[in-house]
Amino acid sequence: MSTLLYFVIGVLLFLAIALAAYFLTPRKYQSSVTVANSYDEWTVDGILEFYWGEHIHLGHYGSPPRRKDFLAAKSDFVHEMVKWGGLDKLPPGTTLLDVGCGIGGSSRILARDYGFAVTGITISPQQVKRAQDLTPQGLNAQFAVDDAMALSFPDASFDIVWSIEAGPHMPDKAVFARELMRVLKPGGLLVVADWNQRDDRRQPLNFWEKPVMRQLLDQWSHPAFSSIEGFSELLEQTKLVEGEVITTDWTKETLPSWLDSIWQGIARPEGLLRFGLSGFVKSLREVPTFLLMRLAFGTGLCRFGMFRAVRANSPTELMDSNLVEQNPSSLVKKW
Repeated sequence: MSTLLYFVIGVLLFLAIALAAYFLTPRKYQSSVTVANSYDEWTVDGILEFYWGEHIHLGHYGSPPRRKDFLAAKSDFVHEMVKWGGLDKLPPGTTLLDVGCGIGGSSRILARDYGFAVTGITISPQQVKRAQDLTPQGLNAQFAVDDAMALSFPDASFDIVWSIEAGPHMPDKAVFARELMRVLKPGGLLVVADWNQRDDRRQPLNFWEKPVMRQLLDQWSHPAFSSIEGFSELLEQTKLVEGEVITTDWTKETLPSWLDSIWQGIARPEGLLRFGLSGFVKSLREVPTFLLMRLAFGTGLCRFGMFRAVRANSPTELMDSNLVEQNPSSLVKKW
């Protein structure tokens, strides 16, 4: 056999082993602990921050999308989300809760460029520590470990509740929706950006979409994706929304992020020197998921949803909903 043939066989064998390891070692969601552990590991080793910067979310490439620096697109996403949500019209000192803040990239922009008083929360203690390390003294942004499924803040605590790509980690989307709205002050704004699945009530997943979605869930500790329509309904069902939930689809604007994520490993080979062979293998392991994400968002299986809602002004509504939670029979008595 020629040397080239041996090389090709070796490459194919390596790929077969790598794919087998990928499919046989999923990182399924088990509890909030598994999510916290995953982000703790990525934060401590520094690989994710090296390649993705301070923002562990997709970038905004414009409408229509254009070529853009990967890290700049991520910062641009925050500013575009601020404008879309109408937050740029709010005064300095406005209080904002960043749910699923990561290592604080968005929180720092919101505090620095818009003057908001920001509280960022994440389930990962290591992310909180890193966010605190990266935040300059004097910047009005603080961070804490908290669970978005049971936020520790009292009702009506914040003028704005903000969240980027945290929803897929939430096991009960109705509870998540309720908590987001609960901590908003009357008249406050909810602005959420999230990965969503196509509404399978209208168009069920087909034979190839089901295994793809299964991998997207299992590989990154996601219990489920909601649809844009489904999560909007859950927000409205809290009875804490004034009017309608406003939504839009930013799939096209964010789609280049997936291939750009892979390109970072090629364009920045110094990462191999910094993190060694183990870091290279760990990064390489994410490539199939990035490709599946690109496939899912490119074909309509997944969509990038934007949500905006206003907290109802009636203070009695919140009191009534709390009463129902404490004593469901009160609904019968009320009617």
